[in-house]
Amino acid sequence: MKKVSLFFAVMMISFAASSQNTFTKGDKVLNVGVGFGTYGDYGTTTIPPVSLSLEYCAKDNLFNDKSSLGIGGYVGYHSSKWEYLDDAVWGYKYSNFILGARGVLHYQLINKMDTYWGLLLGYDIASAKFYGEDFGPFTPAASKVGGLVYSSFLGARYYFNEKLAANAELGYGIATFHIGISYKL
Repeated sequence: MKKVSLFFAVMMISFAASSQNTFTKGDKVLNVGVGFGTYGDYGTTTIPPVSLSLEYCAKDNLFNDKSSLGIGGYVGYHSSKWEYLDDAVWGYKYSNFILGARGVLHYQLINKMDTYWGLLLGYDIASAKFYGEDFGPFTPAASKVGGLVYSSFLGARYYFNEKLAANAELGYGIATFHIGISYKL
């Protein structure tokens, strides 16, 4: 049993040691994803949480040959509606739009897998609009709110080839959890 354990330990170390950094200086990666677990989700989702981000590798070999620093932008959108059925149909339509900048620290743990941790700083615009029957002076007005948003996230990209990868992120954005695809430009 000790020989088998030693064999697997040596294989894992050599596998990790032979991996090349998947995110190097000058690389540009486009991420497209769909999210799950939205914040303040009311009623029925009309457009699921979608996100788009573009990242540029500003510095590689940050701490060692497996680490790098990326910067980029982020856009996310989600909408839902809440409906009340009585004698008439009325309700609210909600939308949420985030525009921000991201800084990302990458560290490659295994071959073909780019793991990262990052920070998002941006602006969140949310709105609620009433629809349906007019209630005269009691008809609610549409409202919009916005404000500074900041957060952190963890993620990983698994590369199928030099350009195409599957990605997953956990943390605040337009949703709590994202899955999607990444394409190295």
